[in-house]
Amino acid sequence: AADKINLIPQDFFAELCEQIIQHLNHKIPGVNTAELCQRIQASGIEINLGELAKIANIISFLFSTAARNNLSTEELITTLGNAVSVLPKHAVQVIRHVWNEQGKSIRVSEDARNMATVGQFVDIKWKLGVAMSSDTCRSLKYPYVTVTLKVADPSGQITDKSFEMTIPQFKNFFRQFKEMAAVLETV
Repeated sequence: AADKINLIPQDFFAELCEQIIQHLNHKIPGVNTAELCQRIQASGIEINLGELAKIANIISFLFSTAARNNLSTEELITTLGNAVSVLPKHAVQVIRHVWNEQGKSIRVSEDARNMATVGQFVDIKWKLGVAMSSDTCRSLKYPYVTVTLKVADPSGQITDKSFEMTIPQFKNFFRQFKEMAAVLETV
């Protein structure tokens, strides 16, 4: 992962660290590595989503462990020890700066983070489509609804989950949401 961190420009690495700190502080539901990866790739850097997600997990683990152990900025950098010689200088500078500026804020909320065991819903998108034909059937005229859920898993990675439903399935899905809304109004 250290060789891939070396590829990431300092401003993108700083943005990744900032998003991780915001996630650990429960200010955002997760780190949008897919969007950040696209922007890094657009700048001409060759990195894939899996590699960036691995880096995000490492930095998140680093910050959450430092928060659990109540480390100062210098203790964090010293604890990195041998890794500092492997990590690029700009990455160590960013980690030092972000932890120095915002590290104290996650020390309080880390207990709440340890209790999170399920993902968090971020967004939902849907679209209505009609399958007109296929290579095996000339005339389908089959309506369907595609739903895309954006979910932040417990580690903070934001992923999209998509599925299709027939119109009867969608009506049942909609009815269940109306039932949930009615129950929530009574709370």
